Amino acid sequence: MEKKPHKIDKSSSSEKKTSDQPPGGFGISWLYVIITAILLSVFIFNNPTSNLKEISWKEFNNSILSQHEVDKIVIVNKEVAEIYIKPDRLKDPKYEQLKRNKFTINTGPHYKIQIGSVESFESKLEEAQQEVIPEERITLLFSTRNSFINVFSWLIPILLLFFFWLVIIRGIYSGKGTNPLFNFGKATIRVSEKGQKSHINFNDIAGLKEAKVEVMEVVDFLKNPEKYTKLGAKIPKGVMLIGPPGTGKTLMAKALAGEAGVPFFSMSGSEFVEMFVGVGASRVRDLFKRAKEKAPSIIFIDEIDAVGRSRGKVNAFQANDERESTLNQLLTELDGFGPNTGVIVLAATNRPDILDRALLRPGRFDRHIYLELPNKQERIEIFGVHIRGLKLAKKVNIEELATLSPGFSGADIANICNEAALIAARKKKKAIEQEDFIEARERVVGGLERKSKIISPKEKEIVAYHEAGHAVASWYLKNVDALVKVSIIPRGKSLGSAWYLPEERQIVTKAQFMDQICASLGGRAAEEIIFNEISSGALNDLEKVTKQAYSMVVYYGLDDEIGPLSFYDSTGQNQAILGKPYSEDMARLFDKKVKELVLNAYERTKNLLRTHKTELEALAKLLLLKETIEKEELETILGTRHVELLIENP
Repeated sequence: MEKKPHKIDKSSSSEKKTSDQPPGGFGISWLYVIITAILLSVFIFNNPTSNLKEISWKEFNNSILSQHEVDKIVIVNKEVAEIYIKPDRLKDPKYEQLKRNKFTINTGPHYKIQIGSVESFESKLEEAQQEVIPEERITLLFSTRNSFINVFSWLIPILLLFFFWLVIIRGIYSGKGTNPLFNFGKATIRVSEKGQKSHINFNDIAGLKEAKVEVMEVVDFLKNPEKYTKLGAKIPKGVMLIGPPGTGKTLMAKALAGEAGVPFFSMSGSEFVEMFVGVGASRVRDLFKRAKEKAPSIIFIDEIDAVGRSRGKVNAFQANDERESTLNQLLTELDGFGPNTGVIVLAATNRPDILDRALLRPGRFDRHIYLELPNKQERIEIFGVHIRGLKLAKKVNIEELATLSPGFSGADIANICNEAALIAARKKKKAIEQEDFIEARERVVGGLERKSKIISPKEKEIVAYHEAGHAVASWYLKNVDALVKVSIIPRGKSLGSAWYLPEERQIVTKAQFMDQICASLGGRAAEEIIFNEISSGALNDLEKVTKQAYSMVVYYGLDDEIGPLSFYDSTGQNQAILGKPYSEDMARLFDKKVKELVLNAYERTKNLLRTHKTELEALAKLLLLKETIEKEELETILGTRHVELLIENP
């Protein structure tokens, strides 16, 4: 009963102290600054020598010295001559401005002259007084003074040191922990407290059904732990979200923060490591300490690969690697001798192959949740989420948009929806139409159209036949994706483009690989057939073809002579090895087989285009005329594409 009123008195006194001080934090240091400013202003503006009128030697000699009105001359610091006028001559009207006010007379100095040197000034004065009797000649007086500027030049550093010392002392004894000079070892955490409402929940995540179920189970662990512990189960310590960029890993964490109903600590992996040695480990300790104080709680570390890279021989020659010490501290906090009760760690990465194996083992990250690129049905759901706030026309077909975007992530679909809205607004439409979404897709995939790019008629003709070669080759090959549109309008870095509707495949056969290589070589083959000359326009095609051919031979084991051998390194450990995991003879055989594969595909493509040379020329001429050809016009020239009747790979 005695403690309760004691707490009330304490809080009331602290409230009184807080109310006495204004919100701006007006402290005694500001009082020092104001007093100093007042003293400086009084010294500057009340200094009698600060308002002296400066005159030239000619004016002084003609108007004052020749009239015998000078009382004395004082040379100050061998730089300035101060002129004093005789008191009886100050009554003259020409000296009226020298009076301080109506009742007092200025006793001097009255004027000043900048002198080059004392010797020069003395000689001038001696020459001007040659006709004056010796008794009336003016003698020079010398004075040395410390000017305010000289004093202030050495006073400023002392004042600055005193000011910073005051700030540092106040930061040490403030007790608030807000001074960044003393908090570099603290973690810069974004905290969502219990009961805080979040704008994102699991309803905002479309697709990813299996991943969403596993993450929602984490919420159930925190809300109903007895349901699992009564059977002897242990709550998972860590959950790792793994997936390509844009698949929704961070979004899943944000939804978890909104649904969990417990304190949520979020931090990026790059925020642990900075310029100071030991800061990363200190921040890891601080993060887990604060999370344990508010247990049960969740810690989310985004892009954990920034500190979780595998510890190998690469860093063996470094005396102290800050990132490695941070990782060691993280491993200890996740599963060391210290208790970690009630804290679940959520992490996200798109590079699981480079993470340290000690970090991924059970007991630290017990669950690995893989977020894949969405399929067609999931893309329909994702489009449904991102068009909620958009004003759409009635004829927008979401299913067609999902069909036209295979391999797109959730971030790509969100970008398409936003670009479609921008395009519709640019065209001053009242609603977003289907064609705006199609144009936005092309804008995201290929880049911005550059109709203003000037190319010569000869180059335009080469581009037209190049793209027509791609179109004809892909149209008559069975295992190539369906052609949707051909264009010779420059877009991004390319001068032309052929748009396909990719089929969603999980595996690719050898015949499909060969047809894709032939379709990619169609542009180069068309240039050689029509112009009997080749150009540099096929650079991107040749790069893609070479990579595909090497993948077939070296990785997928699709060559008959080499056999079922694969030198693909899924762990990434061989990247640190200086040598290759195969002999020089095998490397020469790889090169030979890749070259044979590409040359055979090129000859096959040229034979196909020679057979359909009429269609090739008709399509190129139409491209030169219209610049863009849609699927209906392609069918008019090339005929209807029946896959079962197309050319099989020999």
